[in-house]
Amino acid sequence: MSRNSQLSVVILAAGKGTRMKSATAKVLHHVFFQPMLHHVLQSVQPLEPGRCVVVVGHQEDAVRNSLVDFDVEIVRQEKQLGTGHAVQVAGPAMNEDAGVVMILCGDTPLISTSSLRKMYEHHTAAQSVLTVMTTIVDNPTGYGRIISAGNSVLAIVEEKETDELQREIKEINAGIYMVEREFLFEALDTLTPDNTQGELYLTDIVEYAVSRGKNAAKFLNRSSVEVLGVNSRVELEAAHKQLQLQRNIELMRQGITIFNSEMVTVAPTVEIGCDCQLLQNVHITGNSLIGKSCIIENGVILHHCKVGDNVRIGAYSVLQGCNIDKNAIIPPLTSKKE
Repeated sequence: MSRNSQLSVVILAAGKGTRMKSATAKVLHHVFFQPMLHHVLQSVQPLEPGRCVVVVGHQEDAVRNSLVDFDVEIVRQEKQLGTGHAVQVAGPAMNEDAGVVMILCGDTPLISTSSLRKMYEHHTAAQSVLTVMTTIVDNPTGYGRIISAGNSVLAIVEEKETDELQREIKEINAGIYMVEREFLFEALDTLTPDNTQGELYLTDIVEYAVSRGKNAAKFLNRSSVEVLGVNSRVELEAAHKQLQLQRNIELMRQGITIFNSEMVTVAPTVEIGCDCQLLQNVHITGNSLIGKSCIIENGVILHHCKVGDNVRIGAYSVLQGCNIDKNAIIPPLTSKKE
């Protein structure tokens, strides 16, 4: 694989995620069959960065173990002293040739490769030292607000630091940045913990850029759902539903009929032939392979199954590890494990 040596990626995955109310590190919570951190990495991979650095901290060993199949550099943030500090820790592991550093969080499983690529192109064309991804939401509670003039960002005000007027701003910080490497570390050296959290905020590099007469550009992502940060079980479920819906839309475009797509789950590891019909409450997981023109009735659960063409599986059947010949008819309520 050819690499873009001019690009380094830093993924922040050190936080505990207290609002999840869980003993499991936030980035390891599963969203649509895999840890949310994996979704972020899979969105980054097609950009082919010269180096991808993951900053770990809380439950370091568990997060490290989850990354064994990814080509990443792992660095430890011993004390969680803020996002600015996390990027400082990542500095020595970055590609020395990189002119640009992309920074994003490990709890944004919906971010797409397309948006990241467009942002990279936008940053390069704008010739800014810094580009911030923004989006507009109806309810900005919990997010940093964007103070801007035209296409330039003047400041990012964290939720806890906002005044009454700033809290009404609906353009928010998506938490994804493109920064020229040399400027990034110059700016990080100026950060101070002079805020309500006593942390080094990465967002403060925007004000530093403005104070030095540098342009901080913004890249407006009009798909606000992509930047959903998962900080609670409620947001976890919302992210799962969105990824499930995207998967089902993709399948329908490939010639598969799905009745009530919100109630059908098809894992990304599953293959389904054209002209199949999936009725309500169907769940197909594992490495299942479904042939052409099959009818999967209501409530069927299939896991690691191989199904031939023109098969009909009766309602509320539960099959695991089964091989089903073509043209077979499986009666309703069949339960079988092979």
